[in-house]
Amino acid sequence: MDHSTPSPKLTARQQQILELIQRTIALTGAPPTRAEIAQELGFKSANAAEEHLQALARKGVIELVSGTSRGIRLRSADLHSINQSRGRQMALPLASLAQLALPLVGRVAAGSPILAQEHVDQVYHVEPSLFQRTPDYLLRVRGMSMRDVGILDGDLLAVQATRDAKNGQIVVARLGDDVTVKRFMRQSRHIELRAENPDYPTIVVEPGEPFEIEGLAVGLIRNSFQL
Repeated sequence: MDHSTPSPKLTARQQQILELIQRTIALTGAPPTRAEIAQELGFKSANAAEEHLQALARKGVIELVSGTSRGIRLRSADLHSINQSRGRQMALPLASLAQLALPLVGRVAAGSPILAQEHVDQVYHVEPSLFQRTPDYLLRVRGMSMRDVGILDGDLLAVQATRDAKNGQIVVARLGDDVTVKRFMRQSRHIELRAENPDYPTIVVEPGEPFEIEGLAVGLIRNSFQL
């Protein structure tokens, strides 16, 4: 006699969302955001995706984790199935799942994480082959301080999230309430953030001043048209 717990009965739409979550985790290692679910399944807003996720959570199929846009966890049985499927060729009925889903960060509010949901203008699906190192998000460049290395106002800078950088690398740095793109140079007694445009001064960060590296520049998408 089979004493296993019966699977909860899902609506067709709930099953579709669950399968989307499973495929995304299998392909990328992370669940989709509400915005990505809405885009893939044709919802008018991320709120519609949230309502279906709440229903799946009530049925015990997934667990929702507050405070993060990708806070979706599958049951252990589902994760075991996904881990078994890794390395095998999978059918991709949704073409964009074969691509990187990169949130585009606009203006960053003071004191809040750079990838907070309110900073994300939209999500772009791009080919992984565009980048030698896998980015985590896109940042819209503001200003011409990095002009001489080809980073222009309005470009979309591909950024790999990290707290560490080597001398000479181009970084996204947080200075107090501001976020900037500069070349990182650690000196014996201070840090320099150097512009690549003689019209802009070098920023000197003294010990004790509020400073944090948010990520490394790993690619660029030229915004040649108005989004």
